[in-house]
Amino acid sequence: MKRFLLATVALAALSAPAMAADLATKYPVKAVAVVPVFSWTGFYIGGNFGYGGDKFTFDEVNTYYGDYYSAESRSVNSSGFFVGGQIGYNYQFANNVVIGVETDLQWSNIEGNYSANYATYYGYAETFNAGASVDYFGTIRARLGYAFDRFLPYITGGAAYGKTKLDLNSTDSYGNFYTASGSSTNWGWTVGAGVEYAITNNWTFKTEYLYVDLGSTDYTYAYDVNDVVAGSVDTKFHTIKAGVNYKF
Repeated sequence: MKRFLLATVALAALSAPAMAADLATKYPVKAVAVVPVFSWTGFYIGGNFGYGGDKFTFDEVNTYYGDYYSAESRSVNSSGFFVGGQIGYNYQFANNVVIGVETDLQWSNIEGNYSANYATYYGYAETFNAGASVDYFGTIRARLGYAFDRFLPYITGGAAYGKTKLDLNSTDSYGNFYTASGSSTNWGWTVGAGVEYAITNNWTFKTEYLYVDLGSTDYTYAYDVNDVVAGSVDTKFHTIKAGVNYKF
């Protein structure tokens, strides 16, 4: 009996390592995969298109023989499409705050025209036409946002610049014709907000609203040497655009 018990214990001791080896072979320990977290840090370049407009405001003061004569203000509705590109850099902090800088340039056909017929102070009829446009505009802006993984809402603001044109003419019932035209590159400011979403690790899609103020452009025209009109046109407009970026 003792010999049987000793043989049983010995057999169990010899088979334990083999059983452990079988268990290790049949039930391996699986490694836990670590999913990388998306980061907005890096340079990017992209393109955009959009629509903009508001009003061009013409303010005029008419002087006669050097004395104040009259003042008028005319507002012209403006609208048009634009297309362009942008380049920038973002940096994402550990707390998901994202700061960045971006510059863009847009080719634009935002324009507005005004026409009116009215009686002058001298009792005869006059036709007045005024037009203004934005040939191109650009911005240099800071951005501040908060990243929800691949979704980035942000606010933005900075400097704006653009080339504006104006064209005015007036014809009276005596056949006299008066005109003023010109163009200038103006600097101003812009502010807005947007949202951006990372479709892949490299491609992102964004929509953005900006309010752009390019200041005013001065002009003059004269009915005669003693009857001069001095004016200015304010260039302010809203824009909404969509774009894509490639992040390096």
